[in-house]
Order: sequence, then C-alpha cells, then structure tokens
Amino acid sequence: MNFFDQEAPGVRPLLLSSFTATSCIGRGLDQTLDALRRQDSGLLPCRFETVDLETFVGEVAGVDEVGIRGNLRSFDCRNNRLAQLGLVQDGFVEAVKDVAARVGANRVGVFIGTSTAGILQTELAYRRRDSATGALPADFIYASTHSPFSVADFARRTLHLSGPVATVSSACSSSAKVFASAQRMIAVGIIDAAVVGGVDSLCLTTLYGFNSLELTSAHPCRPFDPARDGISISEGAAFALIEKTPENLDADAILLLGVGESSDAYHMSSPRPDGLGARMAMAAALQAGGVAPSEVDYINLHGTATPSNDAAEGNAVSALFGSHTACSSTKGATGHALGAAGGIEAVIAALALRHGFIPAGVNTLHVDPAIAIDYVLENRAQVVSRALSNSFGFGGTNCSLLLGRAN
Repeated sequence: MNFFDQEAPGVRPLLLSSFTATSCIGRGLDQTLDALRRQDSGLLPCRFETVDLETFVGEVAGVDEVGIRGNLRSFDCRNNRLAQLGLVQDGFVEAVKDVAARVGANRVGVFIGTSTAGILQTELAYRRRDSATGALPADFIYASTHSPFSVADFARRTLHLSGPVATVSSACSSSAKVFASAQRMIAVGIIDAAVVGGVDSLCLTTLYGFNSLELTSAHPCRPFDPARDGISISEGAAFALIEKTPENLDADAILLLGVGESSDAYHMSSPRPDGLGARMAMAAALQAGGVAPSEVDYINLHGTATPSNDAAEGNAVSALFGSHTACSSTKGATGHALGAAGGIEAVIAALALRHGFIPAGVNTLHVDPAIAIDYVLENRAQVVSRALSNSFGFGGTNCSLLLGRAN
C-alpha cells in the first residue's frame, strides 16, 4: 500500500530516519528490544537521592558518571547528562550530522519535551544556600540547568545545529507534542528536518509531588490490572530524526503518518471519565494519516496504572476501535518517564513496526474486566503495519502519534 495515496489534504508522511531510546530497561535500541522481548521490568524499590518513600522507580544506571564536555560544562545537571547519554546511542549523532550536511544546519530544528527539566539542580542548590542570607550558591546557573529550555539548547549545541529550537512542557504529553511542532515547521517550509524527543530525570519534586497526590504505587505499576493503584515514576531520554520522505524508501522505513492533539481541560489532574479528549486526539491522528480504526494493528497506551486514567483511556479506545485492536502499556517495563514518556513509547511503537511484534503489558496479571479492550499480556509475533502511541498529560493536553511501515 502506498501511504502517499492515503494522505489527508496538506499532510504528508514524514520519515523517521533515525531514532533511539534510553530508559531503565536499556541504553539504545538493542537493549530496549531485548528487554521488551524478555518482558523485563526495570522498576526497582526507590533508592534515589534522599527520597524516603515506599514506591518503585525506573532509574537509568550510570547517569551520574556521564561527563559533559568542556565547552558545555555550564549545562551540567542530571537532565542534560541523561540527554547526552541518550544522544550517543545508535549512531544518532552521526545520522543528524549527515542530514545537516545535506540540507544545512540551519534547516534542522530541535524540539524537545520535558516536564521538570533540571529541577534537581535547583533542589541540590537549595541545600547549599547561604545560612545567613539564604542566597543560592554562586555556581548555580538556572538558565543552563534548571530552565526547561536548557535541554533543547543543550541538544542543539551538542548536535551543532542552528535551526529553530523549542522546548515543549505539557506534562506527560510533552515529547509526543514535539512531533507536531516539527511537522508544522516542515510543512510550512521553515525547516527540512528536525530532531525531536524528550528527556526527564528523577528528582524530589516529582517523587514527593505525585506521592502527595496519592498517585504513586508501593508496587511496580500494573496498568489496566483490576488491582492497579498508581504509577511508578521513572526517567529516560528518547530522540528521533524526522525529515521529508524521499521517493525511494527502504523496506523497513518507519513513517510518521499523522499526529492528533486535543485539549479537553476537564480537570487539572484527572481525565474526563468517558475519555472524550483522548478519543478526539486518536481520531485526529487517524484522520491526518488517512487511516481507519480497523487498519491500526497496535496501540501503545498511555496506561499510567492509576484507576481513573486507565479507565478513561480504555473507554476512549473501546469507543473508537472496539475490543479487537491489540493494546498494551509498556510503563510496567519502563515506568512513567513523564515528559520523556511520549518519545520513549513512540520509539517502542517503531520497534514493534520494524520487528513485527506486539510488546506485552509487563506486571499486569489480569485485565480489568470493566475495560473492554484487547490488552496483551504475552508478547505477540505478528506483522504490525500501523501503530498508534498515546500520551495524555495533566490538564487534558492529549496527543496521539500514528506511525506506519513504508510498505
């Protein structure tokens, strides 16, 4: 099937010419794929920093040992170290360099999603305040560490790019929405390619904050299980290089077929129970890609493992797709990486397309009988031609990405 015959007016598929993900289940595509095939979980009891909470987290090993190179040392913080660790996987830096050489560094944009960015650096700085004046230490640099723009600026400088740069911070949909930002910039001719992705790192603010909302679980999270009782916070970095699709494509090429966004603004931290906002985002992605619900082979669910979020998303999926489209949440494996979750899960959807398998929902023992969807409990080997990846954030900032194989 030729996707160019299916495109919606004014929307052309974009090529994901390179992509990579780093999370608690592995660094890069090979380790991530192996962990998914083994149905491993990277969630462990929280031992992060000084946090004293009974919860599980997904921590990326070795982040503290990453060294920021000299001319970018002012960007040194956990979030940017994690970004650097992610960027050097899977030949991603080299792929960006090749595209920049072809189209020009000023024609490649950078759009990065994050939730709390480098807030840990501020938390650490507050411990070192002057006891008399309360002043923060002189070596604390907010703009290049804590600031949400820091990670996008750091990625741009690391990759030696000079096109448009922006950070999207829309809670848990952040690194899905960057695909839409890049798509719009390419469509109007401002750029020819873009680095998109997401980075979020563990910090005290999110761990204690979500605990205060009574949204964290004392167990590894169990999406869509009737016993689900909260999220497992994690960290990660994911990046994709997207560009205009050439006429001749490799057989395993992965395309961004459509992006759907909605903003239902139902409640600051709870989804509308019937899932209307989620359904609108999914429907918009399908319409943009010229794809019917019956043509989607796999949905990577937002699936946070909170009672209300899973129920609302299940209602939305059931209303739009019925109960026969294979679905799973991979947060039982990776945890919830917040602003990086959308990027990580888009890469997982791309791996499902490329390798012909549907990843199981790790940790989930039984599927909630009140949710009428085909939730996958064991890996399935099957051809996946089109996959949808859902990311829904606080305040109803919803985004769905429709990916597909070129052939």
